[in-house]
Amino acid sequence: MTAIHPAALIMDEKHQHQHQQQIMASPRRSRARELLLVVMCFFVGFHLWTHSVAVPFLPQQAADFLAPTDDDNSVTGLVPFEAHIISKCPDTRHALRNLILPVMQKVHDKVDFTLSYIGKYVNPASSPTSVSSSILANTPAPRPTANGGVDCKHGPSECIGNIIELCAHELYPDPKIYLGFVMCLTKDYPLIPERTLIEDCALEHAIDFNKLNECAARDETAHGIELLRNSVQRSAEVSFPPYESREWLEKMP
Repeated sequence: MTAIHPAALIMDEKHQHQHQQQIMASPRRSRARELLLVVMCFFVGFHLWTHSVAVPFLPQQAADFLAPTDDDNSVTGLVPFEAHIISKCPDTRHALRNLILPVMQKVHDKVDFTLSYIGKYVNPASSPTSVSSSILANTPAPRPTANGGVDCKHGPSECIGNIIELCAHELYPDPKIYLGFVMCLTKDYPLIPERTLIEDCALEHAIDFNKLNECAARDETAHGIELLRNSVQRSAEVSFPPYESREWLEKMP
C-alpha cells in the first residue's frame, strides 16, 4: 500500500481551493469588464451627442434643414399653421368648416395660426387712395388693381372682404375670435362685404365694428390695402408651384 504524506495532502487541497477561486473569480471579472465597456460606450456616445453640431453623414441640405433656427416659433415652441384662402369662395367655406376648424379645436394651443390671402399682385401705377372710405358700404368700390396693386379672383368686393378679415386678425390676434369672425362671414360669402353681414358677425364674436372700419379705411384705405398686399405676397412666396399668372387665378372657383 502506498502511503500519502500529510503535507502532500494539504498542498493538494490548497491547489484545488485556489483553482476553485480562480474559476469563481473569472465570471466576476468578465462581468466587470462588460459593465466597464457599457459605461465607456455611454460616456463616449453622450459626449458625441452633446458636442456635435450636425450629423456628419447627412447631406448638407439635410443638415441645414435640421439646424436650429432663431425664429419666434422656435422660441415659443408653437408649430406654424398657415391657411391660404380668398373670402368669397365656396372652397374657402368648405376648407374652414371641414378642415381648419376641426384641426384648430384639437391643437389651437400648440400652433401659431395665420390666415393669408390669395390674389395677384402687380406694381401699382399710383397710390391706393381711390378705394374710398366706402370700404364697408354697399356701394361698389373701384377695382383695387388700378391703384392698390392687388387683383382678386372675384373682383374688388373680394379684395374688400379680404381686407376686413385681415383687419380682424390685426385687431384680435386670438384665433378663437378672428377665425370665428371669418367663418361667420364665409357662411354667407356671396354677401361679402355688405355692411349688415359684417356688423352681425362682429357683434356675434365681440369685435368692435368701428375699430374694424377704422382699420380698413385708415390713411384713406392705404393701411388696409397694405395689409392685403403683404398677405398676397406671402401666399405667393410659399406657394408651389408659384401662381404668378392671371390664368391660375381664373381657374379658381
